[in-house]
Amino acid sequence: MATTITKPETLVGKRIRRREDPRLITGTATYVDDIKMPGMHYATIVRSPHAAARIRSINTKKAAAHKGVIAVFTGKDTQKVGPVPCGASLPGLRVPHHHILAMDRVYFAGHPVAVVVATDRYVAADAADLIEVDWDVLPAVADPEKALAKGAPAVHPEWPDNVAFNYHQEGGNVEKAFSEADVVVKQRITSQRLIPTAMETRGVVADWRPADRQLNLYSSTQIPHLMRTLVAQMLGLEENRLRVVAPEVGGGFGSKLNVYAEEALMGFVAMKIQQPVKWIESRRENFLCTIHGRGHVDHYEVAAKRDGTILGIKLHIIQDLGAYHQLLTPAIPTLSVLMMPGLYKTQNVRADIVGVFTNCVPTDAYRGAGRPEATHGIERMVDVLAAELKMDPAEIRLKNFVTKEQFPFPTATGLTYDSGDYAAPLKKALDIVDYQNLRNEQAQARKQGKLMGIGMSTYGEICAFGPSPATPAGGWESATVKIDPTGKVTVMTGASPHGQGEETTFAQIAADELGVNIDDILVLHGDTAVVQYGIGTFGSRSTAVGGTAVYFALQDLKAKIKKFGAMLLGSDDVSFSGGQVICNKTGKSKSIQEIAAASYRAMKLPPNTEPGLISTHFWEPPNFTFPFGAHIVVTDVDRDTGAVAVRRYVAVDDCGNILNPLIVDGQIHGGVAQGLGQALWEQAVYDDNGQLVTGELMDYAVPKAHMMPRIESDHTTTPTSVNPLGVKGVGEAGTIGCSPAVVNSVVDALAPLGVKHLDMPMTPETIWKLIARSKS
Repeated sequence: MATTITKPETLVGKRIRRREDPRLITGTATYVDDIKMPGMHYATIVRSPHAAARIRSINTKKAAAHKGVIAVFTGKDTQKVGPVPCGASLPGLRVPHHHILAMDRVYFAGHPVAVVVATDRYVAADAADLIEVDWDVLPAVADPEKALAKGAPAVHPEWPDNVAFNYHQEGGNVEKAFSEADVVVKQRITSQRLIPTAMETRGVVADWRPADRQLNLYSSTQIPHLMRTLVAQMLGLEENRLRVVAPEVGGGFGSKLNVYAEEALMGFVAMKIQQPVKWIESRRENFLCTIHGRGHVDHYEVAAKRDGTILGIKLHIIQDLGAYHQLLTPAIPTLSVLMMPGLYKTQNVRADIVGVFTNCVPTDAYRGAGRPEATHGIERMVDVLAAELKMDPAEIRLKNFVTKEQFPFPTATGLTYDSGDYAAPLKKALDIVDYQNLRNEQAQARKQGKLMGIGMSTYGEICAFGPSPATPAGGWESATVKIDPTGKVTVMTGASPHGQGEETTFAQIAADELGVNIDDILVLHGDTAVVQYGIGTFGSRSTAVGGTAVYFALQDLKAKIKKFGAMLLGSDDVSFSGGQVICNKTGKSKSIQEIAAASYRAMKLPPNTEPGLISTHFWEPPNFTFPFGAHIVVTDVDRDTGAVAVRRYVAVDDCGNILNPLIVDGQIHGGVAQGLGQALWEQAVYDDNGQLVTGELMDYAVPKAHMMPRIESDHTTTPTSVNPLGVKGVGEAGTIGCSPAVVNSVVDALAPLGVKHLDMPMTPETIWKLIARSKS
């Protein structure tokens, strides 16, 4: 008898609540610090109070004799452990040897010097205070521009200066473009150091099992498989003897896209004491020792015709690297170079980077990683140019956009933009704010002496990292999908989510492709003993690369399901729909549950087919994807205090096809929060001695919920052809689009006072001084 199949409603594209959230909001999720083991010991790391100093001696006797202390280790004990890895490579790059514990010299305040292991974390902390270090304090340099000056203190004395690398890239004919220009505008623009400030600080639990020669490492990381590879190398351990587990990860924003000294150090300690050991980073340590982001000083020149046509761009970047390279440190500013043209069609660009060592914690990837700096720079320069030419900021952007007929578009920096309609989100945002009436309102406000600003930014970004030749660690991602004998589905992804919602979106993809209930799908990740090797989660790649790997694994699995279904139905003329294999001649069908059971228990198998329903797929994208968008911000500046109020925030983003609008909007909101933080409040400040002045949450101004404006979020949709899902990536879009829009708005508000540029953060004090100066 024929079976009527009703195709289920698709889940992709629906606003489905995140399946991860119940355990997070009820406090039942397991983070690193929730892990408890019999015989657990606790570690406290002794860190340098100085930014630059020689270690004359370390006396650990009092600490070692303290009750409850199991062991104390210094750099002499760990010197055979391999260096903290730098995964980026540039011509002529200077890479200092980065010991996990300092040997005879420290290079930044917070540099690890020793570790105390005790039966209790408070005992370990008390004993750490008993360690005596005889310091020879040296001059330090914490400012990258000062570090380049003649006679500056040498961060690494083995080299004659503080330059880690020079990098040059250009395209087109820059000199010709500038010679033909009617106007050239110049501006120094900074992107200040920022502290990622994930809600969960870093943490490690290491458990060495000598009988099995097995080290289990639980770490709050974005890259468990890469961590396994690199930590195994550092410890001289066979990789198959190391298991890395990323349990619940409470935010990363790129800061956990690293292998730090502490991961290898805890592995070393556990192997030495042959007991489990836990280290949890304090917030003070987090600010001092986890990577910072940004740290740019950019010098821009833009050449243009009198009608606003941009002819060429010159950019000189001074990148504050800090004292060492972390995993991607030298590569981050090169991403700024790649995206320096923004959405504009100019084919004449020249960029130079000088990477500078300073006596500060290293910089590395922080939400956006080089792309916010690039967008902030070019979007500020477009506004500077518009002001010089007395053109409307929207008009000059629309004039210079790559047109939709030009895609795929080869840029002057060597990229190929995949697809786009750059005018569409800007026009939509202008319509939402009723732009012309808004300008009329501003004109009336100015007559009344009010400081009202309207600012915009348009952005594009590199996402879906990305073809392996263009990445330091491989650009593919992996997925395994298996169906057990009862028909339940497990998806194992090499991505490692920490807020992106992959447990939901990947289940949506699988539910639609297999025609099963989403509640019958389990998504696993983050355990190198369970999940096939993967690259991890960063660079807005999770769905565009990891989700595509899931999609292709599902296609392979569906082909196998059809083979088993055909065998059970006695016909090769079958189709698969709604979780059923259907005989096209008779209409008879077999459910996925029946087929799954038969695949494991059948005495007979289809030709050239193995038992069971399981498929693994590794997928590498042929190109990056390039989402884009437009943000418009309306601000009011208080003349008496200099305080900025964001009256209205409109974000129109194009991330290709949207699998879950609820998750996408959440990503935009989170990104905007961090963009606002950079624009208005956040800055990692070092004094001249290399001391971090903003080393606590009392001093480092992270925006709170009540400080956020209402975000009006909308979208245009331009699918990519890079992957079959048509998705581009969205996790960093809000951060990239936000800060230049806010700065442009505040500069616009202050334009009647003669203000042409402001660096971030635009604090009330800074603005108040400008207002006071204008009065005098």
